[in-house]
Amino acid sequence: MDPHNTNAEAKRCLLSHAKTLRLHTGNLVNRARLKKKCPFSPGEEQIQPPEATVSFFLKDLPDTLDCNIPQATDAVIPEEREELKVSAKLFLFESGQSSIRDAVEMACQTLAVSQLDSVIIAARRLLGDGVQTLAPLQPAWEELEALVHSQRIAAIGTADLDKDLLEQLYNWAQVKPSSNQVNLASCCVMPPELTAFAKEFDIQLLTHNDPAELISAATFREAMQEGTQHVATDDWRLEWLLRYSIIVKSRGIIKAMGYLFSARKAEL
Repeated sequence: MDPHNTNAEAKRCLLSHAKTLRLHTGNLVNRARLKKKCPFSPGEEQIQPPEATVSFFLKDLPDTLDCNIPQATDAVIPEEREELKVSAKLFLFESGQSSIRDAVEMACQTLAVSQLDSVIIAARRLLGDGVQTLAPLQPAWEELEALVHSQRIAAIGTADLDKDLLEQLYNWAQVKPSSNQVNLASCCVMPPELTAFAKEFDIQLLTHNDPAELISAATFREAMQEGTQHVATDDWRLEWLLRYSIIVKSRGIIKAMGYLFSARKAEL
């Protein structure tokens, strides 16, 4: 019997029964293949690992498939925790407050920490272009606030909010945003009104260079097909993506950085 065909059939059987798929790229900082390409774009960082390194751990037809690359985890050693800053940026592809909690819980479990120091939510994915009302973001922010109250997250922030939306969020929120990321592609200089507001209310302004679409649905399915040897994946939908980083506080060095994904099979 051809081992290749047997393995493909096992994967096909697993995917047909599973309802949720979770992926962990592992620490991209230590991956020599990616180091040779540095500097690389965020899009390259996250899409190449699923294509090349998805590894299924065969179980008895589980509802949830947990996939990661076969290497040491990024678990934080308890003795080093105070020396490290563990932060994350969350991209939601489907609405649902449970996705936020699932992503944070998976990050804490993967990194072996009881609390993330900061979580930034990619607000524009929820608000859409040109939207100047806070309503689409509010349910997600309330879930982040609940995670702060339960001490799963220490501080929460946003990305790509202009001064008006950031002011709306600050005035409405119980837990105030500690930071707001600004896309370098959209402005070379921080808008003066945004800078003034952030300074007055002690909100840290950060920069990022994430593309408008970090990963498309089609690209994700293509990555799954390549990683699973072309098993059909058309009915799988990406729920969320979380990028984490572990930084040595005293030196500002990135010790670890990687991605966590969750996808769900569409209900027929």
